[in-house]
Amino acid sequence: MIEIKYTGDALWERIERAVEKVKDRLRRVTSALNDARVPYAVIGGNAVQLWVAQVDESAVRNTRDVDIVLNRKDIDAAKKALAIAGFVFQEVAGVPMFLDGPDGTPRDAVHVVYAGEKVRAEYPETAPEVDRFELIKSMRTLEFPELVRMKLTSHRLKDRVHLLDMIAVGLIDETWLERFSPELQLRLKALLDNPDG
Repeated sequence: MIEIKYTGDALWERIERAVEKVKDRLRRVTSALNDARVPYAVIGGNAVQLWVAQVDESAVRNTRDVDIVLNRKDIDAAKKALAIAGFVFQEVAGVPMFLDGPDGTPRDAVHVVYAGEKVRAEYPETAPEVDRFELIKSMRTLEFPELVRMKLTSHRLKDRVHLLDMIAVGLIDETWLERFSPELQLRLKALLDNPDG
């Protein structure tokens, strides 16, 4: 049985602090990479937030980590830039990431995907290139179609939830099917046909 340690105001403070830590980490990472002129793009839940918030802020879902796409050739420049901001590069189980300080953990790290490479061997498509980006609030995030393609490629539960959020606010509809490969079309069609799960 799990012991409940926090209730009331203390619990709300922990929730608010957890959300703010992710936002702070995102700001620090993007600011450091911008200052060093290292090409990158924000991906994952933070990118979804940036797009969904433009349509309906009440549909924004919090995320627990920061994910970025980098060119493999730029990893040394990124290491140098992010070290100044307090991040420590490490590979954990083959996953490149920047821990938030020497005592940081993979759970609250900045996870890196390499542009133009498959994230996992079984994925049907490669990660997008970093030059396919939009500037939103001084953060480089993937162009929206590339973000959708990446989510369809990964197709984990959280990716499907993000896609359903984007469908729910009208960012994606049936007209998007023709943009993707047959395999990704099938994945998107399944979500469009059953948006309530």
